[in-house]
Order: sequence, then structure tokens, then C-alpha cells
Amino acid sequence: MKILFISLGCDKNLVDTEMMLGTLVQKGYSITDDETQAQAVVVNTCCFINDAKQESINTLLEMAELRKSGGIKALIAAGCLAQRYRDEIQTEIPEVDAIVGTTAIDAIADALEEVLAGNHHKYLKDISHMPAVYNHSAQHKRMVTTGGHYAYLKIAEGCDKHCSYCIIPKVRGHYRSIPMEELVQEAERLVAFGAKEIILVAQETTLYGMDLYGRKCLPELLDRLCAVSGIYWVRLLYCYPEEITDELIETIRKQEKVCSYLDIPIQHASDRILKRMGRRTDRQELTEMIAKLREKIPEICLRTTLITGFPGETEEDHEVLLDFVDEMAFDRLGVFTYSPEEDTPAALFEGQIDEAVKLERQAELMELQQEIAFEKAQDAMGSTLLVMVEGKVPDEHAYVARSYKDAPNVDGFVFIQTARELMTGDFVRVKITGSYEYDLIGEIIGDQ
Repeated sequence: MKILFISLGCDKNLVDTEMMLGTLVQKGYSITDDETQAQAVVVNTCCFINDAKQESINTLLEMAELRKSGGIKALIAAGCLAQRYRDEIQTEIPEVDAIVGTTAIDAIADALEEVLAGNHHKYLKDISHMPAVYNHSAQHKRMVTTGGHYAYLKIAEGCDKHCSYCIIPKVRGHYRSIPMEELVQEAERLVAFGAKEIILVAQETTLYGMDLYGRKCLPELLDRLCAVSGIYWVRLLYCYPEEITDELIETIRKQEKVCSYLDIPIQHASDRILKRMGRRTDRQELTEMIAKLREKIPEICLRTTLITGFPGETEEDHEVLLDFVDEMAFDRLGVFTYSPEEDTPAALFEGQIDEAVKLERQAELMELQQEIAFEKAQDAMGSTLLVMVEGKVPDEHAYVARSYKDAPNVDGFVFIQTARELMTGDFVRVKITGSYEYDLIGEIIGDQ
């Protein structure tokens, strides 16, 4: 039987998808990306913000039409939206045959077999006390979908922060770290299948180990991963600023394999809005942390994300944020408009902002960041960077690559002009000769 698997949402969700794909392939199913060839469809959904929720709903409705046409014998909804709106999905989209919750992805094969046998089931477990569900045993083969030269390593599940705007703790549960030995073994398997870059993800990577070992163990985990032969880069995403320790900074500084790159979601810079968001830092603390990172690791690339249009955000708060972005000059920055989520405190806050105002403020922030990014691209002229090849530009003597400053799918590229034959995953050193918007252009130097 051929299965079409649709993965929506974040890279953490993608890891869940890859685990489910591996489970199904082990059971003898084959995978297809052609909906006309599929006999079953699994949609791994997302509900983090309204746009993601709508995409998940639309995808389920589209697949439900295929289910009604008779070509699809099973339609399964998995992931965050399925966990959060399981009853509504079964009522409003009866073509969905089974619901697989966020802590039940190991039951995907059982769910499919039950559906094919004529039984409709919900595979949901109590998210409050579940351990992280990943089975990293040697018998479990995860199907990596990123091309193989890089792979995500989810180091924890859930979150304990309970920011006022965020639904994640209610659909993913408490923070649960995956044991370090399992993560090291999984990294070794990913390397054996060709991965050269390991990207650490979790709702928050900086608290790794607190629940298992009683202390923050991210530095130790980084040391263990750097000792794995075959890993060239280890990249850190989603580091909450209040949890970044001097030990972590020192580990990033001294470990050559750890990219001098941090994704630090700060969300805002107005102290009043930060407090309403339930964040644990103020503007002064953020400024001091960024200054420390740049002092200790001068070459560090900093990415952040912001939320604009949060309930009660005044024009003055917006100006504070603009001023902060201008002052900090982040290397990478993304801006979301606030999305009120059911069952979160912020959805009930007074002072909800008109959508047009949100979009206007988002545009202003991104226009400012565009100026900063273009200036940084100009400053990079003449510098040298080690880059990893992502692929060839069709019909041209050019390749697409990423530097340590570029995380997949969210940052820019380095385009290499060369007649040399390169392979995806190759590392070469380039001299930056030009730039185009958020991307750089370079030429290979030396024999590397």
C-alpha cells in the first residue's frame, strides 16, 4: 500500500513525521508524493498560529474530498491540530478515519491497520505526564526527508514557559528531555546515513536536561555530539535568552563544530508588552545578553523572532521595538503578527489590535530589518566563508550553499559561481564577491 504523507508546521513537527515514516516503512508500507497513487494519507498538522491552523484545516478538507472519491482508503490526522481539536475534526470532517495525538506518533502503524480493518480510533495519550515518545533504538529507522546532508535532532518535547499567547504547552505537554545516550546514538545513525550537519531543536533547547538530570545539560550534550566522527556542524535553534548560561557561551566559543549561530526568540522589546506576554526578560536584560554574546563570540550570527500587534501594544511600544531592532542590528530576523489562540490568556486581553495595524507594523519592522540585512551583506564583501553545498542551479555553472550563518529554510544562501563539479554536502571555502538582497555570491578559493 502506498501512503502520501503531508507534513505541515515547524521542523520539530518534521522530526515527528520522519519517525512516523520510518515506522510505516518498517511495517512494509511504501511512500509516495503523488496523491493519485496513494491509497492512504497522513496529514501531520500544526496549530501554532492562525495561518498554520488554516493551512492544516484546508489540507484536511482537500484530502477529505479524495477520501470521498473512493481512491483513498484511509485518512489520518496527526500532530498539534489533531491533538487540540480532535472532537471537532471528527464532527466537521467525518472523512478523517483516525486521530493520532502528539504523544502517540509511535501508534501510527496501529492506527492505519485499525482503519483498514474498518475501525475508527483516536490515538491520544495524557500529555501531562508522558515521557518523550521517541524510540531511538537500533531497530527503529527514521526516514530523513531533508536530503540527508543535514538532519534535525529533537532533544526535548513540550514546554513549561506558558507564555500568555502560546498554546504549545496544552498540545505538547510539559518539558520532557530525551536521554542524552539516545540522542548521541541517533546522531550517530544520522551521520551513518550521510548527515554532516545536526540541527538541535526543541520548543526550548536551553533547558535541556533539567527534568532528567536536575541541571542544564545542553553544553554537555554539545560536547558529546562534537565527539561524534563525521559531524561537521552542530547548529542550535530556539535558545531562550534567560536560560543562556556562561557555560553554554563558552562551549559554543571553544567547540569548532558548534556553529557560531544562535536563534534567540525574544518576541518584543517593550517591557510592558514583554510582561503581558509572560516573558521572563526585559529590554535591559536582552541588551546585556546580546552584548555578552557578541563580546565572547565576535563572529556570532544572531537570529530572532518578534510578535507585533500584541493586545495593548501602543504606537509607543511599537517605536520601542523599532528602536531596539535598529540598535541590536540582528543578522537574521522574522516578524509574526499576533494571532489570538483559543484557550490562551492573551486571547481574552483587552486592547486587541486591528489586523491592518498589525500588518502595517510588521511591514515597518521588516523594512528596517531589510536595510540592516543589506548593509551586513555589503560588509561581507571580500570576506571568506566555509559553506556547505545544497545543490546545483539548473542550467548554470553555479551552486547553492549555506554558511554557518544560514539555517535551512529560514535564512539566506551563498551562490557559488564555478565550473567545478560539486556534490550536495561538500564543504568549500569561498570569497564573497557580491550580494543580492538576503543572499551572498562567492567564488571558491584554494583547493578545499
